[in-house]
Amino acid sequence: MRRLAGLIAPLTLAAVLLAGWELACRALAVPAYFLPTPSAIGQALAADPGGLLKASGYTLQNALIALVIASLLAQALAVAVALSRLMEQAVQPLAVVLQVTPVVAIAPIVNIWAGTDHPGRAVVALAVVVAFFPIYSGALTGLKSADPDLARLFDLYGAGRLQRLARLQMPSALPFLLQGHKVAAGLALVGAVVAEFVAGSGRVQGLAWRIMDASFKLQTARMFAALVVLGLMGAALYALLEAAERAGLKWWRGR
Repeated sequence: MRRLAGLIAPLTLAAVLLAGWELACRALAVPAYFLPTPSAIGQALAADPGGLLKASGYTLQNALIALVIASLLAQALAVAVALSRLMEQAVQPLAVVLQVTPVVAIAPIVNIWAGTDHPGRAVVALAVVVAFFPIYSGALTGLKSADPDLARLFDLYGAGRLQRLARLQMPSALPFLLQGHKVAAGLALVGAVVAEFVAGSGRVQGLAWRIMDASFKLQTARMFAALVVLGLMGAALYALLEAAERAGLKWWRGR
């Protein structure tokens, strides 16, 4: 019953908000180019489902590739940092600088480095930059969060550094790592879209390109349709990773 109520509540709120939006636009005679009605957005979605599906597939593919690359790089660096205090002191300031640097600021440079003939590379690279830090931070925090009593037990039995890493620190890091991936997935999607905007090339046929194309023609309903698809895609990705997190934590607690 609670699960059903949890499903009905957000759907009801969304229906009320959409109905209010529709009525307000019609009552105030808001121009369609300024703010389209939800029904007009629905018509835009139904008018070109194949094109939207293709564009969302392009954006999602680049975001997932970036997420995998960021995950591998971040976990490898976190393990190296966890094994060496000197390494942490050297890497941490650079990682923080990378995190606080706006992706829009470095996007033109990355686009040049990737080459104008390969805008997809720039999209993936920028998404990797955005998704890297949450995974790295989560992995490093988790590696440092091992139970002190268990750590002393490992010392008592004379465990080596690699044994401690494999049997104590890495299992302890799993919850933090899963949470980091959940955050990074959404950021990878955001980074891919921002990179598509900066690339500004017809070769980048993602959702951002469709938004820009529609904005040049003042087809606001098409812009909102692409945003709806982007939002649904992000929500689905988040839900998938949340399910993976629950399954991973269930296994982890059982261990």
